[in-house]
Amino acid sequence: MFDDLIQEVQDAIECSRNWAVKGWPVTFGPRNTAVSSLKEAEALPRNFIFRQEAVNYWKQVRLTGNDAADSAVKAVQALQSGNAGAAENALYLCQYIEKPFAEYAGTWNPVYDALKTRLAGL
Repeated sequence: MFDDLIQEVQDAIECSRNWAVKGWPVTFGPRNTAVSSLKEAEALPRNFIFRQEAVNYWKQVRLTGNDAADSAVKAVQALQSGNAGAAENALYLCQYIEKPFAEYAGTWNPVYDALKTRLAGL
């Protein structure tokens, strides 16, 4: 019944778990040094004064993406068992967790909205 939505959530889980790998444009320091992923942050020279800030930012992105994905796994399980209410709660949490990075990540709001739209049509 929710097979297409399950696939959408699973795709979003994969995306969310890779936020820090794929990254997005972000800058650090007064010279606006672009550091667009955790790998780039860790590759910065040790003497770059904003290196630790960049590394910490991208590690937080990784943690946040994984937390949202972990909640989404519960949504998949709920959808597979036909429990739309539990799935909605889990996806609500995903988009809430994503909020600090939603401008860049944009992963969970569309998935949550898709579920709400689908449930409204039932």
